[in-house]
Amino acid sequence: MAGTVLVTGATGYIAGELIRQLLAKGWTVHGTVRNVARSEGALRARLGNPSSAAFKLFEVELMSDKGWAEAVAGCTHVAHVASPIPAQAPKHEDDLIVPAREGTLRALRFAKAAGVKRFVQTSSTAAVVYGVDRGTYTFDESRWTDIDHPDAYPYVKSKTLAERAAREWVAAEGAGLEFVSVNPGMVLGPVESADFSASVELVQQLQSGAMPMAPNLGFPIVDVRDIAALHVLALETPGLAGERFLGAGKFLTALEVAGVLRARLGERARKAPTKPMPDWVVSILALFNPEVRGIKTEIGKVRHVDASHAKDRLGWTMRPVEDTIAECGESLIAHGVVKV
Repeated sequence: MAGTVLVTGATGYIAGELIRQLLAKGWTVHGTVRNVARSEGALRARLGNPSSAAFKLFEVELMSDKGWAEAVAGCTHVAHVASPIPAQAPKHEDDLIVPAREGTLRALRFAKAAGVKRFVQTSSTAAVVYGVDRGTYTFDESRWTDIDHPDAYPYVKSKTLAERAAREWVAAEGAGLEFVSVNPGMVLGPVESADFSASVELVQQLQSGAMPMAPNLGFPIVDVRDIAALHVLALETPGLAGERFLGAGKFLTALEVAGVLRARLGERARKAPTKPMPDWVVSILALFNPEVRGIKTEIGKVRHVDASHAKDRLGWTMRPVEDTIAECGESLIAHGVVKV
């Protein structure tokens, strides 16, 4: 059923793999970037140099109308993957929240005006699993993050508010436009270059020895190739209007991730920690380190996600999380990010 699809944030970790899979299935892809001249060469090489007929790039910004109409012209589908992901804590939460929400609404407005049939938003498990105290939980698609809880830091708020705003807009203004959200967990797997996604930072920190002890936190993990495949299913499967799909596998703690790296990479992961970091150490470090302060609210919380809806409704499958972690570590070595 391949048509023409707009994929926003084309240089991103998920978006790049999604574009590769869509091109392989015969889709024509329009991609958006902030600067075509700066991005096009490396992106085309990453994708195997597709023809200009199959893959076209357009220059757009989340906070500007410029270029959106041209980018979405002729598209039957949109995968809105672009969203700000900070490498460091923002100075103000609105630095993340406003572009995430307004960029999504802008993409929806231009999609509707262009006659797009299906709009798939890349949301996050962050919009589902936060707003809880210490404990062990299992969540499905019916749950929404409580943004007023102390553990809802700016990125969590941005993903939650962007998805809520999208659903409210579609209900009020989006007649004829099918909206679907995909909510990934922590996205790991092979990286394409030394310029890697912020989601891979945990593996890099563990593997490089930058984290001599592992804090008591963890995340439900998904492979970048599998979450891209879930996006393809969300674009292609008929009858999904209003659907929401959690996309993540096992919840692993940082210490368990380090254990997988050691087991699978051997001597090349010798710097990965073998001991847990006491919670009181995290509390002290948080007084001086804003990055540690940002993870303090993760301590002691086990957030499992139930991805059975995606499996049952779409036939989605995931590879073993141990393979995902190992291949992530292998690629970080191959690109010189981690020295062994």
